[in-house]
Amino acid sequence: MADRVLEVEGLNAWYMVKKTPFSPKEKKVVLHDLSFYIEENEILGLVGESGCGKSSLCKVILGMLNSYDGTVKHYTKRPQVVFQDPFGSLNPVKRVGWILEEPLRLVGGYTKEERQKKVCEMLEAVGLSTEYRKRYPRELSGGQRQRISIAAALISGAKFIIADEPVSALDVTVQAQILDLLLKLKQDFGLSILFISHDLNVVYQLCSRVLVMQKGRIVEQGDIDDIYDHPQEAYTKELLDAAMAFDEE
Repeated sequence: MADRVLEVEGLNAWYMVKKTPFSPKEKKVVLHDLSFYIEENEILGLVGESGCGKSSLCKVILGMLNSYDGTVKHYTKRPQVVFQDPFGSLNPVKRVGWILEEPLRLVGGYTKEERQKKVCEMLEAVGLSTEYRKRYPRELSGGQRQRISIAAALISGAKFIIADEPVSALDVTVQAQILDLLLKLKQDFGLSILFISHDLNVVYQLCSRVLVMQKGRIVEQGDIDDIYDHPQEAYTKELLDAAMAFDEE
């Protein structure tokens, strides 16, 4: 069995919410009995429509939501995140060099020269020249900003990242470039990635296994080819039909 970076077993998570401004808070369960794992050097897809619980699951994995029971076991440090909107996740008043140095400042233990050297190395790793460290996020294209976001997630040595709809805001050509980059980085750095998307076509290009979520439950999971060729659940079939219809447009 391959080594694992994450194991989730019997996970239930909830929020405490008020139905009216004057009513007492009640438990609203948003994740129901989830069990799955992510192996080293694997890209695991997570698909489902908006509101299915993908974001809540990410919050639990990241330690941002603590109202849960079950087991969430990390075998590496907690993952870094690459978000859908790279412009919103990058400090608009700082240059790229500062943005990439900041995680190293927070970790500590690096001289200024060492930090700058790692910034240059990481820019080259994501396919950008070292000249980009002088630019502001507003001076970059969407694809370039996403490359910077990926570099920022990896620069402090993370081996596990969550990619939350990282290509959905990009045009098709740039999407393909970013997907190719993620595959390359997976090989170069031995990365594990939880890749979140509503687009089954994108997931098929990138992932070895996939989880299908609906209403806070994993309704189907397995190898990518098995799920695509022989879906067992009606919901999975609906997602596949929608993806095929989009391809035909």
